[in-house]
Amino acid sequence: MVPRVAPLGEYGSTQGDRGQATMQASEVSRAVAAAMSTASSLDLTVDDAIVLHDSNKLTLRLLPCDVLARVAPVAHQVAQFEIALAQRLAESGSPVAALEPRVEPRVYERDGFVVTLWTYYEPATPREVSSVTICQYASSTLQPARMSSANLLGARTSSSFRSPSSVPGLSGPRRGP
Repeated sequence: MVPRVAPLGEYGSTQGDRGQATMQASEVSRAVAAAMSTASSLDLTVDDAIVLHDSNKLTLRLLPCDVLARVAPVAHQVAQFEIALAQRLAESGSPVAALEPRVEPRVYERDGFVVTLWTYYEPATPREVSSVTICQYASSTLQPARMSSANLLGARTSSSFRSPSSVPGLSGPRRGP
């Protein structure tokens, strides 16, 4: 089975970001097969897989069950940590992608790969996510952090920040040579 690759920009990158290595081409088909076989063994109907992201692990959309699968070689995985983190964030009410509710939330191992199964969410279009919504979310999320940072910064401001003329090597309004 040859997996389809999502058009670039529709779901994200299909190549490694920031210099990350992509999964070896010879491993991609095996990884896709491991994810499809794992999902099928859990009574999820899987006829197709779309590669949404390829870095040191694959992110796949499995169809028609509409599940997101993350697949990594056993040697290069942090899947159990990802599951534990997602569960703790969800328990605290944080907005986080949910583990697939139709199966047990755990790491599945098959053919040298680990597979985790998540709820698939359609990408939001720019019209659905307005800058006001993003600003409101950021403001409400960062408020406690901003307050504690302001308190810490306020305590240091008077002693740490000096006028440019009092800093050795800085003369006048120019900085640098």
